[in-house]
Amino acid sequence: MQKTFQVGAKTFVLDQEKAEAAFAAKRVINGRQTMTFNLLPLKYQWAYDLYRTMKANHWEPEDIPMGKDIEQWRDEKTVSDVERWIIRMGIGYFSAAEGIVGDNIQHVVRELVTAPELKLVLGRHAHEENIHADSLLYMIASLGINPHECEAMFEDVPTIVRKNEFVTKVSHDLRRDLDLTKPENKRLLAKNIFVFGQCMEGTQFYGLFGMVLSLYRQNKFPGIGQMFRYTLRDESNHIEVFRNLFMDLVEENRDIWTTEFKEELRELMCEAVRLEKEFIRDCLPVNAVGLAVDEFITYIDYIADRRLEGCGLAPLAAGVKNPLPWLAEMMDIKKEQNFFEGRVTEYQKASSLNVARDDEL
Repeated sequence: MQKTFQVGAKTFVLDQEKAEAAFAAKRVINGRQTMTFNLLPLKYQWAYDLYRTMKANHWEPEDIPMGKDIEQWRDEKTVSDVERWIIRMGIGYFSAAEGIVGDNIQHVVRELVTAPELKLVLGRHAHEENIHADSLLYMIASLGINPHECEAMFEDVPTIVRKNEFVTKVSHDLRRDLDLTKPENKRLLAKNIFVFGQCMEGTQFYGLFGMVLSLYRQNKFPGIGQMFRYTLRDESNHIEVFRNLFMDLVEENRDIWTTEFKEELRELMCEAVRLEKEFIRDCLPVNAVGLAVDEFITYIDYIADRRLEGCGLAPLAAGVKNPLPWLAEMMDIKKEQNFFEGRVTEYQKASSLNVARDDEL
């Protein structure tokens, strides 16, 4: 079917069948290759919807006051050595981890997907990882922490090294020319998307999120806590981006969805959980006021099963209850009063409010 437009002396003929064929050729991988980046018509509506949500959630680290954090950091009586250690571990781990995630998005996943709307949302995802990395630099500069300490932490703390090695190996496996028509290479990409979205951002980030936000609930390090809250909200969208991407990739390539592959993914999550529990014990060597290591370890079992079930996989520790239900409330940050500065902070456009859902945690 063709449609003709007569404009003055010129005639333009648009071939609808050709356009529909181009739309039908959109796929997560091995789809129509084009340099025009033509988003319309959208095939993966979820990707565009999440892109708009993520864009509406934009925030900048420098807009968050750090005065109270600096005061508390310098006051030996206000916070304990354990609480300071949690902040150091948070900055030390995330200063490396956010960069690892962003690099994998830009140089692996975004390079391999073919639908423009998928590239669009992944570009936003990578941009938000840059914001998170920038926020950590802002924390380091504000508190006067020696940046070489952070470098040393992700080079010398064994539990941080092992967590980073767990994901970087999966990323490096795809940094070469691959024939993505082969099932084994499709599985490599699916594994990458699962590990980064569900094991790393979806599970291994949450031990420290919980600890830092536990301090925030006690009115300690309010600026850092606020930045972690915004980061947590971003992460919930990142997890959903990679979950949807994973599910669509599997749906379009059912040959990879074997019993053996499902079990391999569950084993990867099991390894991610083991590494995270070791890391949690390093972050919280002794229980502190309002901080119990067993609760955070149980929370990792709980959250890991949520991630597995969200991808159609069987849980590892079925029946585990959420020991930190308050963490879901931390997601609802569309507007609030700052504890110490008396400022109202609002980082979401009124046209696109994103109310937190408990099922995101």
